[in-house]
Amino acid sequence: MTTQTETGITVAVFGDRRVPRALAALPATRIGDPAGIDAAAAGVRRLVVVGDEADLAAVLSRLIRKDLLDIEVAPVLPDGWNPLRVRCALTGVARRVPLIRDDTGTVLVGAALWVPPAGAATIHGEAVVDDTMLFDGAVTGVRIEPTPQLPGLRARVLGGSRRRWVTGRAAQLGTTGALVVRDGVPGAREVKRSTFYRHTTGWLRVG
Repeated sequence: MTTQTETGITVAVFGDRRVPRALAALPATRIGDPAGIDAAAAGVRRLVVVGDEADLAAVLSRLIRKDLLDIEVAPVLPDGWNPLRVRCALTGVARRVPLIRDDTGTVLVGAALWVPPAGAATIHGEAVVDDTMLFDGAVTGVRIEPTPQLPGLRARVLGGSRRRWVTGRAAQLGTTGALVVRDGVPGAREVKRSTFYRHTTGWLRVG
């Protein structure tokens, strides 16, 4: 059996997902709470994450809190279960990419949405990306995505004619009410303000 000490690599497994056969010899931790992430990340050089984008975001959010952004992170997401992707998780070179988080401390990996609250058809307010106005008035929603290079994120209005992407370091919303959806997970409550921005340190992505 290969040990964590020998390789410096361990696997964090979320939910009931199975571990790909090529990773089966590595030590693995099945994650059920933040303490499980801490245990998986303890003393490792590289953490392979078997889960979806929200799971990966949970790992990165925890690494921020624990000041562990020098750990290499190798995502093995449901849409990437192929031999090349798994091999890359083991042998690929890590590169530091922008890390996008919001004002709640939650990391964004895939995409976020600002959408109308229950019973409403539009968001009323204004949003800016750095110094560029994204909208002022009412829109059906906004999509925010991290970018693999600086400045770090991009955002665009959903629907209508204002569909251009605007890139920047931060996207900020002020509104009478909106819901935030992060990597497919809706927020628990309506918000009046929301900000996504580039963290001071990027994360070491493998693949």
